[in-house]
Amino acid sequence: MDKDLLKDLNPDKRVYKLFISHGEGENKEYTRFVDKLETYHDFEWENKSVTGKSFKDETTKIIETVDVVIILSGLYSKNKDLIEDYIKTAKELGKPIVVIRPWGMENVPGNIEDVADEVVGWNAPCIVDAIRSSIPDEEYKGEGSCSID
Repeated sequence: MDKDLLKDLNPDKRVYKLFISHGEGENKEYTRFVDKLETYHDFEWENKSVTGKSFKDETTKIIETVDVVIILSGLYSKNKDLIEDYIKTAKELGKPIVVIRPWGMENVPGNIEDVADEVVGWNAPCIVDAIRSSIPDEEYKGEGSCSID
């Protein structure tokens, strides 16, 4: 699809810079998430994640530049220390955290839900709504239809 046409579909005309948690090596959850965001038509974003082995200093520098940190909680059990480092760094830098529930499940592992600004499942409109509404200086008012009671 034409990039100019995509910009016309993007209601807030903003490109969101995202850091998406990942484990060491390849993982389907990370790829599935990126594919889901790439197919969403009215949301411009830039993936600032560096997959593979990353170092604390490098990760901190990257997270400093992003708007939102996305935590794929399904990766937590195999990458607990790495995910906790991402969360700690995001909190230290005052970055909003959006937690994505494990694929096909409702429960979020560990205490991740307690540190999240938003927790959502795998529905693309809900993910985009959570990203937009988690940024403190944004005037975005989501539909609110994505919460689970």
